Amino acid sequence: MSNPDYIAEKEKCKVFLKTFTTTCTVGEKKYMNLLENISRRKSDALDIDLADLQEFCAEEEGFGSFYDNLLSNSRRYVSLFAEAADELMPRRASDLMDEDDTFDILLQQRENVEANTDDAHGSNQGLPNLLRRRFRVYLKPSVKSEMRDLRSIRAADIGHLVTFKGICTRVGDVKPLIEVACLTCDSCGFEIYQEILGEAFNPISKCPSGVCRSSSNTKDLFLETRASKFTRYQEVKVQEMSEDVPVGHIPRSITVQVKGSLTRTVGPGDIVVVTGIFLPKAFTGFKAINAGLVANTFVEAMSVTQSKFRNLDACTSSDMMNTLHRYRKHPDIYGRLAQSISPEIFGHEDVKKALLLLLCGGVARRLLDGIRIRGDIHVCLMGDPGVAKSQLLKHIVTVAPRGVYTTGRGSSGVGLTASIQRDTLTGEMILEGGALVLADNGICCIDEFDKMDESDRTAIHEVMEQQTVSIAKAGITTTLNARTSVLAAANPAYGRYNLAATPQENINLPAALLSRFDLMWLILDAASADTDMALAHHVIHVHREGRAPGLSFDPIGPAELRAYIAHARTFRPSVPGELADYIASAYAEMRQDELDAGELAMGYTTARTLLSILRLSEALARLRWANQVVEDDVNEALRLIKMSKVSLEDSSDDIPAKLDPITAVYTALREWADAHFSTEVSYERALSLIVSKGYPKEVLDACLEEYSSLDVLVLDGDNNILFVE
Repeated sequence: MSNPDYIAEKEKCKVFLKTFTTTCTVGEKKYMNLLENISRRKSDALDIDLADLQEFCAEEEGFGSFYDNLLSNSRRYVSLFAEAADELMPRRASDLMDEDDTFDILLQQRENVEANTDDAHGSNQGLPNLLRRRFRVYLKPSVKSEMRDLRSIRAADIGHLVTFKGICTRVGDVKPLIEVACLTCDSCGFEIYQEILGEAFNPISKCPSGVCRSSSNTKDLFLETRASKFTRYQEVKVQEMSEDVPVGHIPRSITVQVKGSLTRTVGPGDIVVVTGIFLPKAFTGFKAINAGLVANTFVEAMSVTQSKFRNLDACTSSDMMNTLHRYRKHPDIYGRLAQSISPEIFGHEDVKKALLLLLCGGVARRLLDGIRIRGDIHVCLMGDPGVAKSQLLKHIVTVAPRGVYTTGRGSSGVGLTASIQRDTLTGEMILEGGALVLADNGICCIDEFDKMDESDRTAIHEVMEQQTVSIAKAGITTTLNARTSVLAAANPAYGRYNLAATPQENINLPAALLSRFDLMWLILDAASADTDMALAHHVIHVHREGRAPGLSFDPIGPAELRAYIAHARTFRPSVPGELADYIASAYAEMRQDELDAGELAMGYTTARTLLSILRLSEALARLRWANQVVEDDVNEALRLIKMSKVSLEDSSDDIPAKLDPITAVYTALREWADAHFSTEVSYERALSLIVSKGYPKEVLDACLEEYSSLDVLVLDGDNNILFVE
């Protein structure tokens, strides 16, 4: 391909900016309106939508290769668009001159000096266009833009516009980056403007004015920072998503340079979609001596968007809000939202309700004396292997606006809280947040919680209650925010729950940690013929069809569920005074029950349990989009707390509850008859029923013989059963 004529290419840029009109409003010139807003200081960004440019190039003659050239040589075409915009920029209205800032006044003075300078005695170089420019050009990707894997961006993409997805692991401070340096002569006062195209430059050492050249002045020039032009600059480190990492490899990362209005748009832990220009960067200074001919690469950001919107930045479009209001009118929206969490996982209805409340959260309150009462809900799932604990954690990470997944054995105390790193840009010691800090205002899912070392587990204590991480390392003493909900999954102490041991021996976690969990759920893998049959059919259907079996309703998608919860979190419900006595009496009763149980107590009821009741009640009120807690919310919160402890009690109740086979067969037959509102059971039905429960035919015959002799039931000639009322 021949080299393009960049003068002609700039003319094409001007044609596009002048003539492009939107389809929704015929005759409205979109980009001329943007230039008008820039001239009026209402905007400082010129966003070129690639979808508009592609549509324009397809319709206009002579623009056949323009779009492809832009994608393959993006940095040059960004400068061409900037030069074209400078020539098309409308003159600033005279009624806005009173609003001039310091930069405008300095620019006017420079223009006056330039106009009155005698070129015979000086070197009039003119003001560079970059100094006059009050905007930056950004290329916005279209919906059809190809999403690349970070690992697939290679040397062939140098200079190209690339789009990829990743997670921000480090976000640097915003610093001023010099774009135009103003050097002033100390002898004659002449100003020289030097454009800075890279990260380093060699300032001009001698004054080029005629006065200094004629007098052979050797005085140095000094940098005038007030007359120079700076822009906002931030470095972001983006790491590829864990699902994109091949087997046996480690995640790759790349540095993204963010400038102008794109700064401060992302934070650590955010999952972002970045569109930018892939460029090389040579090492400078002492690093160049060690690196030799090797260069580093980076991406100059053109667009940075959140892949999953945050709680406070939810999508509030009219269509989405109409959909959410339609969902809210459902009579059992609470159950429907809960069943929409991992619908492919069988059962666990109450566990999913608890996870829904964890996503919604309570209301954080700050008292007048500065004490902060957390509103985030912590949940611990402890159970036998194979009860889908890890699957629930993985799904919560995908649904949550911000979620971080880690495992106990693969996490250290430093990896969970914060570590000391050296900044590659300034060389200073900085803090890099761990998993709990990255999950700020989100959810941190910790799998294999019981496998963590005790020294590492203690790092979580402060986070779970005070929601801060206190650091005193390498001369840095500070406190980081970690306002995160902790969702932990663990196995019992013996790998599988031992019914012969006490709950405390099975759980094997310190009381100080257990009391910080609002809900402690024990999920047992108990053998039951009916449940196991239903579970098997469910799992087989998921493997065969790739989706959950048909429900009585359509599950709510992750995006809509996230939007519903995000809108619910905007409410701040409070507990009315008339419910205070009711909640206090319920808490006192729970404490008394634990005191009566003595050593057989199934949990630790402390003052934190009272706060858990309030947080769960507030989360339920938020799901109703209400600003006040009602008694039903408190009852449901108490029910969930009771269910979490009933799951602990079930393990001990199963031991004395075992019946002898004959009594168990009679109970099963009687329950079946009562459930079908009948007093008759055929022998074939009874046989299939007790076989499904694991009893042989001989036990059924012995049961019928014994209970018929007691005149509890009557048998006919075919051994069909008739219960005597």
